[in-house]
Amino acid sequence: MALIAFAANSVLCRLALGTGSIDASSFTVIRLLSGAVALFIILSIKGNNKAVSSKGSWGASFSLFLYAITFSYAYLSIDTGTGALILFGSVQITMILLALISGTRLHISEWFGVIIAFIGFIYLILPSITTPSINGFILMAVAGVSWGIYTLLGRSSKNALMDTSYNFLRTMPLVALLAVFTIENTSYSLEGIVLALLSGAITSGVGYTIWYIALRGLSSTQSAVIQLSVPVIAAVGGVMFVSENITFRLIISAAIVLSGILMVILGKYYFTPNRLKKLNRKML
Repeated sequence: MALIAFAANSVLCRLALGTGSIDASSFTVIRLLSGAVALFIILSIKGNNKAVSSKGSWGASFSLFLYAITFSYAYLSIDTGTGALILFGSVQITMILLALISGTRLHISEWFGVIIAFIGFIYLILPSITTPSINGFILMAVAGVSWGIYTLLGRSSKNALMDTSYNFLRTMPLVALLAVFTIENTSYSLEGIVLALLSGAITSGVGYTIWYIALRGLSSTQSAVIQLSVPVIAAVGGVMFVSENITFRLIISAAIVLSGILMVILGKYYFTPNRLKKLNRKML
C-alpha cells in the first residue's frame, strides 16, 4: 500500500508541475500543510489509547521538508525517467551505505538481489533517460538522500501515525518561511491545488504513515530495494487506469525487479549464518 502511494504521489506531482498547474513552492506548501491537517484529523478521530506516545523528531521533519522541496523543484528541469533514476539511485546508495557504516553486513545473495532489481529498474526507464541539467541532478540527488535518511529514521518508530503526524507538523516553520520568500512568484489553478491536496493528505500523509508501519518488519536493505518497484507499479497503474499498452519491456522489467527483491528477502531470512544455524538446529 505504501509503494502504491509512492507511485501515485509521483504521478500527482508530475501532473501538477509538468503541466504548469501550480508552481513548485505552492505545491510543496499545500502538500505538507494538507498532510499535517489530514493526519491530525485522523489522530483526533482515533482518540487517545494506550499505544506508545511518540512525536517523531526534528531530524526526520527536516529530512521530510528537504525531500519535498527539492523533489518539487527538480521536476521543473528534469524528465520523469531521468528523475526516477537519480532519485531511487540516491535512495539505494544512501540507505545501503548508512547501513554498512552502522555495522550491517549484507550476504552475497542480498548484494545480487540489489543489483538485479536495479538492473530491472534501469531497463524499464532506459528509453526515457536524457542528460539532466546540473541543477535538476543536484536537486533530485538531495531529494533521494533526504528520503533515504527519513526512511531510516522511521525504522525506530513505535507509533507510526503519531510520529508521521508530528513530523509533518514540525515542517510548518520551514513551510511558512518558504511561503513568505516565494510569495511573489506563486502561480496556481484549481486543478493544481486539488492535485497538491491529494498528494499531501492521501499519498503523502497516509502513505508515509503506512510506510513507517511497514518498516518495522523490514531491514534497511529490504526497505531500500523494494522501493525500486515504485516505477513498475506506476507503469502498471498507467496500463490499468490510463489505458496504456502492456509492453514487453514492462513485463520483463517487472519480472527482473521482483526477482531481485525476492532474492534480497531470501538472503535476509534464509541465507544468513544465524538463520542457517537455526534451521540446522530445527532439522536436528
